[in-house]
Amino acid sequence: MRIVILGSGRGSNAEAILQAQQAGQLGRARVVQIFSDQPGAGILALGPRFGVPADFLDAAPYKTKLDGDAESHYIAAIIACRADLIVLAGFMRVLKLPFLTKFEGKIINLHPSLLPVFPGLDAIGQAFRRGVKITGCTVHYVTLDVDGGPILDQAAVRIEEDDTLETLTVKVHAAEHLLLPAVIARLSER
Repeated sequence: MRIVILGSGRGSNAEAILQAQQAGQLGRARVVQIFSDQPGAGILALGPRFGVPADFLDAAPYKTKLDGDAESHYIAAIIACRADLIVLAGFMRVLKLPFLTKFEGKIINLHPSLLPVFPGLDAIGQAFRRGVKITGCTVHYVTLDVDGGPILDQAAVRIEEDDTLETLTVKVHAAEHLLLPAVIARLSER
């Protein structure tokens, strides 16, 4: 299974995937390309470290969605990679119908809550401020419904009395780093 990772930030989830691959824990999957919509994103530095091509793809003119010529450019680049699976690892843009149609059933996302609760931005903060006792993370297929696609798997994280938003964030990220590679490995065996 050929994987393309899309990310916008520092790349901690992409790094977890690449570490799992390096350790032989990604099943029959392998990362063939990393793309970022941010030229200075930390995720791009992972490519040379793990021997995977990592490139900036301009997503302008919009800041929050992939649309128009940029969308067409992303589609063409991913097709050229012969991707079997596209993993959104902190890709901070909403995908539109042409992209979703082209790669239907081949795009997964990691979200830092137990969906369907706390979709959207600042999910960890939402859970913390709401005072729930358990939160976590979800890997789901991407559809037009933002954070609403079919759920592949979830990992629960208990919120302790002495947790702060910062300690909770660390705990959720640790769960994400285990869950996402495990889901990819399972998908690769299908």
